[in-house]
Amino acid sequence: MRKSKTGNKFVKAVVLIVFFAYMAALVYFLFFSEKYGRSAGEEYRYNLIPFSEIKRFFIYSEVVGAEAFLVNIVGNIVAFIPFGILLPIVISGYKKSAIIIFDGLVVSLIIETIQLLTKVGSFDVDDIILNTIGVAIGYVLFKIVYKRYRRRGKR
Repeated sequence: MRKSKTGNKFVKAVVLIVFFAYMAALVYFLFFSEKYGRSAGEEYRYNLIPFSEIKRFFIYSEVVGAEAFLVNIVGNIVAFIPFGILLPIVISGYKKSAIIIFDGLVVSLIIETIQLLTKVGSFDVDDIILNTIGVAIGYVLFKIVYKRYRRRGKR
């Protein structure tokens, strides 16, 4: 049994609202939340060397603490998983992994560049890497669910 076009439009509208709410929450946490060190500091720091901060957090995880490790490593990945799940639903025809992952990389680069220019947060190439990994994980989850949904619809 197929879903009606009205049902599909409703689902897409709900997903679009969820996507915009997700993006608004992401902007809030990245630029306005003081809890995660996003307020403008006295000395601006940035990282242009791939994997140096990731390596530092793994090597000194006991020194920086579990919360800092989770926020910086796991948080950067988890924060972008919804992007990889929601974008192919929001934009019909956006089902190719390379396009979704590239778009996630571009969004992350834009965010990091805004942080660099505004000196809110810090520009970190490792954040771009971790965010892009999150998009890829989200896209894989989307594909798994999408394939199961399509198989179920053909029965």
